[in-house]
Amino acid sequence: MTDTDDPIVRNDDEDLELSEPSEVAGGIPAVMETMRHARKKMGIFRGTKTLLRLNKPGGFDCPGCAWPDPDHRAPAEFCENGAKAVADEATTDTIGAEFFADHSIPELMEKSGRWLNAQGRIAEPLVRRENSDHYEPISWDDAFALIGDELNALQSPDEAIFYTSGRTSNEAAFLYQLFARAFGTNNLPDCSNMCHESSGVGLSEVIGIGKGTVLLDGFNYADAIFVIGQNPGTNHPRMMTALQKAKRNGATIVSVNPLRETGLTRFKHPQEVRGIVGGGTPLADLFLQVRINGDVALLKGIIKRMLELEDENPGEVIDREFIDEKTTGFDDVVADVEATSWDEIVDNSGIEREEIYRAADIAADADRMICCWAMGLTQHKNGVANIQQVVNLLLLGGHFGRPGAGACPVRGHSNVQGDRTVGIWDKPTDEFLDRLEETFGIDAPRDHGFDTVHAIEAMKSGDADVFVGMGGNFLSATPDTNYTAEALENCGLTVQISTKLNRGHLVTGDRALILPCLGRTEVDVQQSGEQFVTVENSMGIVHQSTGGLDPVSDDLLSEPAIVAGIAEATLGGDDAIGWSDFVADYDTIRDAIEEVIDGFEDYNRRVRQRGGFALPNPVREGQFATDDGRAKFTVHPIPEHDLDDGEYLMMTIRSHDQFNTTVYTNDDRYRGIHNARRVVMLNERDIEEAGLETGQTVDLISEYGGVERVAPDFRVVPYDLPRRSAGTYFPEANVLVPVDEYARKSHTPASKSIVIRIRPVQ
Repeated sequence: MTDTDDPIVRNDDEDLELSEPSEVAGGIPAVMETMRHARKKMGIFRGTKTLLRLNKPGGFDCPGCAWPDPDHRAPAEFCENGAKAVADEATTDTIGAEFFADHSIPELMEKSGRWLNAQGRIAEPLVRRENSDHYEPISWDDAFALIGDELNALQSPDEAIFYTSGRTSNEAAFLYQLFARAFGTNNLPDCSNMCHESSGVGLSEVIGIGKGTVLLDGFNYADAIFVIGQNPGTNHPRMMTALQKAKRNGATIVSVNPLRETGLTRFKHPQEVRGIVGGGTPLADLFLQVRINGDVALLKGIIKRMLELEDENPGEVIDREFIDEKTTGFDDVVADVEATSWDEIVDNSGIEREEIYRAADIAADADRMICCWAMGLTQHKNGVANIQQVVNLLLLGGHFGRPGAGACPVRGHSNVQGDRTVGIWDKPTDEFLDRLEETFGIDAPRDHGFDTVHAIEAMKSGDADVFVGMGGNFLSATPDTNYTAEALENCGLTVQISTKLNRGHLVTGDRALILPCLGRTEVDVQQSGEQFVTVENSMGIVHQSTGGLDPVSDDLLSEPAIVAGIAEATLGGDDAIGWSDFVADYDTIRDAIEEVIDGFEDYNRRVRQRGGFALPNPVREGQFATDDGRAKFTVHPIPEHDLDDGEYLMMTIRSHDQFNTTVYTNDDRYRGIHNARRVVMLNERDIEEAGLETGQTVDLISEYGGVERVAPDFRVVPYDLPRRSAGTYFPEANVLVPVDEYARKSHTPASKSIVIRIRPVQ
């Protein structure tokens, strides 16, 4: 069986140009790119006004990532990519009835995702009626009634899917999950399923909480910082300021990544004089160019060497008192690493023994060590094991319960962590559901729902018939693109709550709705007056976000108002929940969250304080909420990837000029790739041995479960990667990622370890 067509991702590449990768992140180029995007999308006055409110008290939270705000904020508290995300949302260009009358869905399908996004904000609610090739206007009341009728016609509530993206506020997310459970289902997949679910599962099992344990000021105290499987220069640029400060305070930084990313070599802070005219700050002291998914082997090697050093210098390398009092499983880990040969470690990590020794020396000398990571660790079949192996390293030195030490998973969506905290989860605890029932008088469903990959499979098989997406671009963000498209097309109704046009609006069920919502940047006025929403950052701090721009259209509703409208149309007079009251004053939503979820006590008062408040995190106090009150060392095998001749292990990555699925240009400035995104990065020796040439057009092929998937017309680019590794951009290569190739336990798609072959185009 072969799937050779790729109808979803349109190729708008131009003539590929290559240059040397950048040696320095930030600096004047970052300032120029920021201003260019702001001026182009918002204009000078609107752009300046908007950016000066970004990440400021009384302003709005950046949608670009979940990195926390410092206590003392700079005049311009934003990064290049955050400014791009804001400018993209705050554009004054709009599209509505006239645009969709002029452009049929088949015509729009021929456009690239970049072109679709560039058309502007969606200005009014739209419907695609059955057998129609066009969207047309629909009133809000009629749209809500259509959704209610479709939901109430289902044979079971579990035939509905309620997806959430990480840009949704705490208030909207809480109402959304409340409606889904009042309706009768736990089918609440979210974007966390596709990125940091492995972190949540892995951490919960071994330290008792699925969140990071580090606060931002902890970087000021760290002696060593390991940045593993993460590219902060592109995906979390404001983190670079924290790393720069830590470096100047004497911290040693280790980067672990198959690619030598610009952001961890040298950084020029755009708001410092020496960041403009000087050479910038060198960041990584040691760069370990690990093989794709070679992290377990590398971490075992570091631990093995630290145990050897402990034998040579008893009591000086590992924290035996912490291990004995606070952990279990240490002896099993010792036995495992002692039984693992150095040859196996070196072969599977791709790192020479001497370099592993250097990393072990850094870890052994650190009194306070932080390990940061992102999707380079989570998106593998052994993603949970990767996280737990990092925890093993931290436990060895007792790096929990004090400032400057701990685990730091860095989230990519601005409120993906907050959404989970307030109930967006397909596997809710009985305690949470009990509190919902007590507070609202509903009968909360107890069976677990569908996560993202199982939601796709349910739609494909006909077990789900209505899909509602709260933000995001579900089609492009998920794996197995063509399979996902067929799943969505199998639905009776698909609903997208959105700000901008994307390809997910064009691949629909029999009927489809686009419901345009207010953006993070816009003023939200309800019956009681101007509202604010709240979000939770990567480090568990809950704080305000208040838009300042006039909405681009009078026909936009806030996300809470849209959820309430759907709920009232679906649940009708039998529902005792005061949805309209919630929308009139968001304080009432926060009061309800306080009733249901521990840690939100006195929510409305505390969140109005400058900087917000931190949610409880017992691990920061050295307490582990596991079954026996102890953190757990765990043993994991080194994953093996036995590649046949002509096979490569592929990982998908972002370019420097995109945010999640939103592509701003076809340039990747830091990596020196211009005018093209359908590229495959390969080691230069691999290119030579395969008889390929730079710029040559090839098809990429993956074969799983008897299905051959093809991503056509990629261009070969030589890059500094380990042998037999391949790098491709997300979402262009998602078509190669099978829907059922995912991490054990977390079900996170294994988008960073897909075996491919390369076939030259004749």
